[in-house]
Amino acid sequence: MTEVLIAGAGPTGLTLAIDLARRGVGVRIVEKAETFFEGSRGDGLQPRTLEVFEDLGVLDAVLAAGMPPVPMKIHLGGEVVGERMMAELTEPTPDVPYPNGFFLGQSRTEGVLRDRLAEFGVQVELGTPLLGFEQDADGVTAELPGERIRVDYLVGADGGKSFVRKALGIAFEGTTDESIRMLLGDVQAEGLDRAYGHWFAKPENPMSGIGLTPLPGVPHFQFGAPLGEEEVEASLVTLQSRLDELSGGGIRLHDLSWSTVWRPNIRLAERFRDGRVFLAGDAAHVHPPTGGQGLNTGVQDAYNLGWKLADGSAELLDSYEPERRGNAARVLKISTEILEKYKEGADDAHDRGENTRQLDIGYRGGPLAPEATGRLRPGDRAPDAPLRDANGKSVRLFELFRGPQPTVLVFGDGPAPEGARRILPAGSTLSDVDFEDVGGHAFAAYEAGNGRQVSIRPDGYVRGLTA
Repeated sequence: MTEVLIAGAGPTGLTLAIDLARRGVGVRIVEKAETFFEGSRGDGLQPRTLEVFEDLGVLDAVLAAGMPPVPMKIHLGGEVVGERMMAELTEPTPDVPYPNGFFLGQSRTEGVLRDRLAEFGVQVELGTPLLGFEQDADGVTAELPGERIRVDYLVGADGGKSFVRKALGIAFEGTTDESIRMLLGDVQAEGLDRAYGHWFAKPENPMSGIGLTPLPGVPHFQFGAPLGEEEVEASLVTLQSRLDELSGGGIRLHDLSWSTVWRPNIRLAERFRDGRVFLAGDAAHVHPPTGGQGLNTGVQDAYNLGWKLADGSAELLDSYEPERRGNAARVLKISTEILEKYKEGADDAHDRGENTRQLDIGYRGGPLAPEATGRLRPGDRAPDAPLRDANGKSVRLFELFRGPQPTVLVFGDGPAPEGARRILPAGSTLSDVDFEDVGGHAFAAYEAGNGRQVSIRPDGYVRGLTA
């Protein structure tokens, strides 16, 4: 039986489909396009997204296909004048195993997610637009080409031009900035070192230039250049002429595989839910590419929504919109502020701070987060920590959280509910179901005294703590 219908097979829809399928929820995912998207577009994966991908079982494939950030060579007036990192790389810590972003073209990320979804017996249905739907108190009737189906829930993950959002009459509040346009494309560049990204600009205007970033697994670079008021064709000839203006020539572009002219569309849906119909990803919020937030925020929407749809309780379903809409608004503000720095030519426009890594996303004060005191509170991201089992095998807390179930941690020798994971101080005698806190990191991260219990939501956030 199909219980959830997902319209849209981008990263958001695929993440949600995987999360539902692994919980045994009957799911169909339909895509109106006749072919899968080919292009880099959203190529930056933030640390919190890597944690989600680990839980979904796709992280190894993503890391094998992608690459870590590379330094950017600065070319001014045809001369290399230095290099810089957009974000300072940091070392993993016991509580943050993936502190740095990662790069993989969006179409390849989608391919990894589709392969994982297929392991659950679910395939994306291409060339299958959602033609209409109506809902009542018990479910949603959806019209697809040649069939009408009945489902418990419908999720619109169908992009910024979302049919689902428009059919619901939900306002998409925000702006399209017609004063800014970008020429984007994936292209090969003969004469450029692929160990670096490259920034080309004039010495008198160093912050207004062209960026070329190597794409992992393919011989292409992602090309990005600002445009003026004139109308241009997103063609190889146009990309080459723009580059020649700033590089002085000597670099030959060829094999353009994807290109577009992009305008900043900064919008947030008035609501993320209407009864049994939900919005997620670009259908609910669209971002400028500055800061690499759009794809990642959509993945977080799906990760938040999956376990709630599977449960089906009113309390959980009601929590989706207040938890996710507030975070989407915050992230939109971050990416918009970075965009303004580019427009102003600010020296730090290329810099990326902690607020872009999405590790600080949380739900404090939300409907599932009772008030509490302390550094770690309900609604916070649950930290990782190294452990050791009774056989001496190294284990991480994230491994205990992995899977569709919630987790209860009990620290020390206090009473424990059935199925809880007990964490004992280093040097303790362990039973087959206990874990030793290596280095004391788990006790420290969870501010745990003997007997403290911590309940962890299936999406890796703290739901409750006892003293």
